[in-house]
Amino acid sequence: MSLPKISRLPPARLLTSVHQQLFLPAVGPPTVPRRAVSHGEYRRPGQPRDDKFPWQKINFDFSKGLEGVKKHFALLKKEFSERWVGPDGKTLTEHILEQNRVVWEFRGTESLEQWAVSSDREIGGQSEIYLKLGKNNNTCLLYGTLSSTPPKDGETRYSGYCNMRSKKPLASFDRKKHYDWSSFNTLHMRVRGDGRPWMINIAAETYFAHQKDDIYSYFLYTRGGPYWQDVKIPFSKFFITHRGRIQDDQHPLWVDKVNTIGFTLGDKTDGPFQLEIDYIGVCKDTAHTEEFAYEAYKRNPEI
Repeated sequence: MSLPKISRLPPARLLTSVHQQLFLPAVGPPTVPRRAVSHGEYRRPGQPRDDKFPWQKINFDFSKGLEGVKKHFALLKKEFSERWVGPDGKTLTEHILEQNRVVWEFRGTESLEQWAVSSDREIGGQSEIYLKLGKNNNTCLLYGTLSSTPPKDGETRYSGYCNMRSKKPLASFDRKKHYDWSSFNTLHMRVRGDGRPWMINIAAETYFAHQKDDIYSYFLYTRGGPYWQDVKIPFSKFFITHRGRIQDDQHPLWVDKVNTIGFTLGDKTDGPFQLEIDYIGVCKDTAHTEEFAYEAYKRNPEI
C-alpha cells in the first residue's frame, strides 16, 4: 500500500487522505435505486424503449376521423337496438335456453382480422408464425417454424414460442366490452393439429393493475393425422398463471368478463408446426358439476 506524497498536501488534507486509504473503503454518494423511484411498464429484453408521448401516436387525419365517427355511431345504434330485444340481441327465452354458442368462426378474410399472431422474433428469436385461411376459406390455418435458439442480446436465456391471440372486443367509442359466458361451463372447439401440445390462454378483466398479466391456462393435446377432433374443456380446469408462472393463490375463471383467448406453442421441439381451427365456441354441459378443480385458499378460516 502506497501513501500519498506528504510534500504536496497540507496537514488537514494529509490526515483525511491517509485515513480514507487506510481505514475506510471508497464509498460514493448515496443513491436511490432507479426501480424504487418509478415502476414503469414491463419491457422484454431486446425490445426498444418507447419514448413517444401518447398524443404522438395518434394519426390526426380528417378523413379517417370521419370514418371513425360513422363507425362508432353505427355501433352505438346497434347497441341500443340490441338492448330493446334482450341480452346480446337475443330474446330472454332464447338466452335462457341457449346451450351452445359459436364465438369465433373462420369463414372469410374478415374473420382473420379479429386475431393477431406473435413469436419470439419480437425479442430477437428465430421462430416464425403465419395465419391464413384453409381450404375453401372455411377454416383457419396456423403454421410456422419453432426455434428454441435464444437471441444474442446477453439477457435472454430461453426462447422458442409462437402465439395466436384474439383481439379485445370494443364497444362504441372504444369502450371496454367483455364476453359474458356465465350461462356456459365448457369451452368447445373443433381443431386438427399435428400432434403437438398447445396451451390455451384466456384473459379476463381484472380490478387491480398488478393483475393485468394474469392468464387462465390449460392444455390442448392434438392427435395429429387427417381427422378432426372435437375438444371440450371445462372452465373449472383452467388454472391461473402470471407471466408464465403458476400461482399458489388459485381461483376460478371469471366467465362473465372474458377479454381474449389465445393459443401458445412452446414445447421446446424445433421444427415446423401446424394447427387448423374450424370454430371456437362455448357450451353448457349439464353433466359437469365441478366448480373448481384445484385447491384454493380459504379466505375466512374457521376457528
